[in-house]
Amino acid sequence: MGVPSTAVPKLLVITLSLDKSISFFNCAVQMYFLSALLTTECIMLAAMAYDRYAAICKPLHYHTIMNMRFCICIAISCWGVGFINSSIHVPYTFQMPFCRSHHVNHFFCEVPALLKLSCQATWFHEVAMYISAFIVGLCSFLLTIISYVYIISSMFKIRSTQGRHKAFSTCTSHLIVVCVYYGTLIFMYLLPRSKNSSETDKTVSIIYTVVSPLLNPIIYSIRNNDIKDAIRGYMQFQKESF
Repeated sequence: MGVPSTAVPKLLVITLSLDKSISFFNCAVQMYFLSALLTTECIMLAAMAYDRYAAICKPLHYHTIMNMRFCICIAISCWGVGFINSSIHVPYTFQMPFCRSHHVNHFFCEVPALLKLSCQATWFHEVAMYISAFIVGLCSFLLTIISYVYIISSMFKIRSTQGRHKAFSTCTSHLIVVCVYYGTLIFMYLLPRSKNSSETDKTVSIIYTVVSPLLNPIIYSIRNNDIKDAIRGYMQFQKESF
């Protein structure tokens, strides 16, 4: 909810009105919260992967491992790292002189788009961005991969087909979100900027700021029996009405 709420409202205003401008302060605020929330979700997906690992690989110890205190600590850590990371990069980015142009060739204010406007060398800022993305994004992604290596290994040890199907269905929704989210973020923040066109950057950014959050409720609700029953009831009602 936070990521699209930060980017989409201003995007709609710019799209529907003649005023295509955004103030310096609003641009900084938008970038700050967008960067913080994207980082938070990135780490949260890794924490969710660990939750799946505990549920499938250590089911008897699950409630001991994922106790309330541990979950609260994980949540605080995710949000804390996200806002600390944003507090470092956003002020650092806005210290640069933007004398080359004041036209942001993007749908919203984001670090890679702002770096293109600076008239001074940005290699140091880019290196800092790559280091941050590597530490936060790639480490979270690797933790997710490691969790799923153990999960898949445990699935092969389950003898019953029903048990394997249940274990796999527990992870399906999370895996879909991970592939969409991490794939686009790695493309945007870890690939060299010279290889990415502005149009490609804008398309990829829409995926992780709008498309992925839009799909999340649908993906996570597929396994909910109440949702399934409601859909079946609605389809049956439509069929009878027709």
